[in-house]
Formats: sequence, C-alpha cells, structure tokens
Amino acid sequence: MAEETFFIGIGDIHDDIASLERIPDLERAAGVVISGDLTIKGAAAAAKPVIAALRRRNPVILAQIGNMDTASVDAYLTAEGINIHATGRVMPEGVGFFGCGWSTPTPFHTPSEAGEERIADWLATAHAVVAHCPHLVMVCHTPPFGTATDVVGSGVHVGSKAVRDFIERTQPAVCLTGHIHESRAVDTLGKTVVINPGALSGGGYARLALGPEGIAASLLAF
Repeated sequence: MAEETFFIGIGDIHDDIASLERIPDLERAAGVVISGDLTIKGAAAAAKPVIAALRRRNPVILAQIGNMDTASVDAYLTAEGINIHATGRVMPEGVGFFGCGWSTPTPFHTPSEAGEERIADWLATAHAVVAHCPHLVMVCHTPPFGTATDVVGSGVHVGSKAVRDFIERTQPAVCLTGHIHESRAVDTLGKTVVINPGALSGGGYARLALGPEGIAASLLAF
C-alpha cells in the first residue's frame, strides 16, 4: 500500500523553535508550509534559526512573511528559494501552492502591513503561477473576513474582504491562514476549506493530505 502524501501547515511561530520540535510526522511530510510570522518584529537573523530547525527535520519548506516579520525576512526567504509571497510553487505531487504574506492594517502598526487592493493584487499574481494545477492551496497570512478564522477575543471579525472575495471567485481546495491567534478554527467558503491552526505555541497545525478525491485538510494539535 502506497504511503499517504501529505503536507504540514503551520504559522505564527514567533521565534518558538521549541514547539517546532514537537510537531509530529514532519520527517514524513512532502513539505512544510509556513503561512507567516516566523518572528516577533524580527529581521533575517531571527528567521534563520526557525528555518534551520525545520530543515533539520524536513528539507522541503515553503514560507512567507507575516505582518510581524520585517522586509529583511522576506529577502532572506527569497534568497533561500523558499518564498511563496506573491508567487506560486508547483510541487512534484501536482499541488500548486500560492501565497500572500503581510496582513491588512492593524491597530499595532506592525512591520509588514498592506491595504486590501495590494493584497488582492498579490493574490492574483501568485494564483496565475499555479492556476493550471489540479490541486490548489492558497497560503494567506490574513484570514478571509466573516469566517470562524478571523474572530478576535471581543467577537469582532477582522479579516480581509479582498481575501474572501478572491476565495469565492477562484475556489482553491484549501486556504491555509493564520494571523488571528485566538481564532484557531476550520470553516468553508463554497468548496474551499479555510483552516487557521492558531499560534504554534498553542500546539496547532494543519495536515493537508492528498488523496484520490483531492486534498483533505484537517486541524490537529500536538
């Protein structure tokens, strides 16, 4: 019996290298996907140990910055050949991953924030690279507005309307998101499964398994 093909999705690592070591099955995964926030307002020097820790367990990494990462982290990921922000990557298994890092504006004026129009443009650019693939995974640090994945502690939805509109138009199999730590959840928009594993320190991660019916996304914990 052939071994199952799956990817591990994580985000909001925030320098927590110890938790990276606790994620099950990383060695067996076809790859590891980071939705953003490797650091806490850190530069490339803070991101390097995160990537190094992952590479000790799995050499196949796709990553992008979140709003808490600086521009130098974006440049570092590009230099390492693993950046999927505003671009896509076709994996040997036939899965097309396409990404949009940063976040929409926050009250905290974090290092990497952008308006809705720019987010929409980045998503369109990234999607075009992989649109031909039979299986699409959208990796967007900012969750879609009005879902179970974008609710802050006060109960207010703070996600992106541009992200939601894009999902509703293109219907990727999965949207791996993050950003809102307390909104660890799974939801659906049409045929798209939207999954936010929450902050890594809380033990959440996603498993994206490729089977005959397509990609099955599940929210797990260690």
